[in-house]
Amino acid sequence: MAYAGDLSPEQAWELVRSTPGAVLVDVRTRAEWSYVGVPDLTTLAKDVALVEWTTFPDGSRNPAFLDEVGSATADKQAPVLFLCRSGVRSVAAAEAATAAGYTAAYNILEGFEGPPDEQGHRGRQAGWKVRGLPWKQG
Repeated sequence: MAYAGDLSPEQAWELVRSTPGAVLVDVRTRAEWSYVGVPDLTTLAKDVALVEWTTFPDGSRNPAFLDEVGSATADKQAPVLFLCRSGVRSVAAAEAATAAGYTAAYNILEGFEGPPDEQGHRGRQAGWKVRGLPWKQG
């Protein structure tokens, strides 16, 4: 594993809640934030860092990704937790952050919406939303 590890959505919530310097970075696209929603950390007096891994609408890799993560947290020793739709882009983001010197870069398993169900719909079986963690419409 080329990053600090994988966390369940509940473990991620607890780490962000209990660690003052921990940062949650949502690496989905602007469209996903707007139409699907985002984690809500307001009860923790924190904001989610919204940093696209790939840009919308063209899907190309965001060349400023690491600079934008650096704007969210200057402390490369602090936990940085990456979240995407289903837990795939967030692995790539955690690996890139680790390669850039972040020592506690984590992937959040299941992502925000989890895998598709039998009908091809997300957000019904797993993920941040299904686990009952705070979120809001973007």
